[in-house]
Amino acid sequence: MSCCNRRCGLIAGAVFGAVVAVLGGILIPVGDLIIQKTVKQEAVIEPGTTAHENWAAAGAKVYRQFWLFEVTNAQEVLDDGAAPVVTERGPYTYMMRYLAKDNITFHHNHTVSYLLPNGAIFEPSMSAGTEEDKITSLNLAVAVGIAADTMIKTSNSSLFQRRTVKELLWGYHDPILKGAVGFFLDYNNTYDGYYNVFTGKDDILNVGKIDMWRQSFWNDKYCDMLNGTDASSFPPFVDKKEPIFFFSSDICRSVSASYEETVNLKGIDVYRYSLLQSTLASPVDNPDNKCFCSNMKTTKNCTLAGVLDISSCQEGRPIYISLPHFLHGSPSLRTDVLGLNPDEEHHKTFLDVEPTTGFTLNFAKRIQVNMMYGPSKVCGDVKSVTVFLSSTFKQTATLDDETADMFKKELMSRIQMLEIIQQVLLGVGLGIFVLCLIFYCVVRRSHNQSKLA
Repeated sequence: MSCCNRRCGLIAGAVFGAVVAVLGGILIPVGDLIIQKTVKQEAVIEPGTTAHENWAAAGAKVYRQFWLFEVTNAQEVLDDGAAPVVTERGPYTYMMRYLAKDNITFHHNHTVSYLLPNGAIFEPSMSAGTEEDKITSLNLAVAVGIAADTMIKTSNSSLFQRRTVKELLWGYHDPILKGAVGFFLDYNNTYDGYYNVFTGKDDILNVGKIDMWRQSFWNDKYCDMLNGTDASSFPPFVDKKEPIFFFSSDICRSVSASYEETVNLKGIDVYRYSLLQSTLASPVDNPDNKCFCSNMKTTKNCTLAGVLDISSCQEGRPIYISLPHFLHGSPSLRTDVLGLNPDEEHHKTFLDVEPTTGFTLNFAKRIQVNMMYGPSKVCGDVKSVTVFLSSTFKQTATLDDETADMFKKELMSRIQMLEIIQQVLLGVGLGIFVLCLIFYCVVRRSHNQSKLA
């Protein structure tokens, strides 16, 4: 009777272990469904969700660091037509996105519109100098091509000028144009937008994707497409096998980025995405860029790589965007202007995206602002069209320690706890089941041997 009880107990234990293991196995898909449902609910842009709180507020501090290119041989360029030699000055750092979204309006078609206030506050502690540092750079009034030759001569202007960092970035009164000019003139009194984006209420895969932004600039259906989000977040459950798309108002176009590697950011695993070399490739190498090529002369019949003409969205000003130091650009760009040292690590643009929520937790957007000038005899002996580097900037933002701890506590720890429970139940259940079966076999064999004896 005792032996029968032991065998029955072991069978019951095996059944119990199997039930526990099955429960652990069931929790895996059920837990995943719970996680997906919760994340999807909180990722929708509507009042009361985590996504809305982060989206509507100013969020993490965004800094923009400027490096200005100083021409060190200005007189040789003017007298002899020598290639400009430049050296970087900076960084000069400003806090930018510190103002919350404005004029937020929700619409019945599951979209929300808003404006982004522009602002810039100088951060001396993060800068290599002051705003009063003087730089020898391209004369903006001459470069924009608005001033007539007679105006340039009568005002005794030169192709180069010496201005303070503050003047070059935020504006100064120009004697030729008799008005204000600067790279980011009146920036503090302007808005980026109007934006209209999908809330994701009807389809979470559309959350944050841009529906409308100002007007079109490229006069081409393909180039005017608004693909993806504003890069602050993406739809949840990111698949690293697929590229991500985002729109940048700095260059008035959408771009894509591909998965590069998984990195650990303050205890959180994130996917790092970076721009492909094909983004600014010439139409010869990337036919998709054909509609971005509008000036056959300056682009050398659309064979020039690494430079994007954005004059159509800059009120006709001859502004050309590239990666810093013409990274991934045509070799001629670095022979026309000397002193450049492109480096993938320091000059690429990347985003670190948390794959479960789709939130961008860290990014570095690097852009170089260029202007073209020439050929001309009015302001020196400039024999050919030359890309003059004006400035580069790196715009960065990363989550602080407090936000990282909150993120890990509210999301990551719960997911990890559920996974631990799943694994423990599955492991313990299987262990009990196997041990009970083994002991059952031992007891039964012992019982059979005793009967034969």
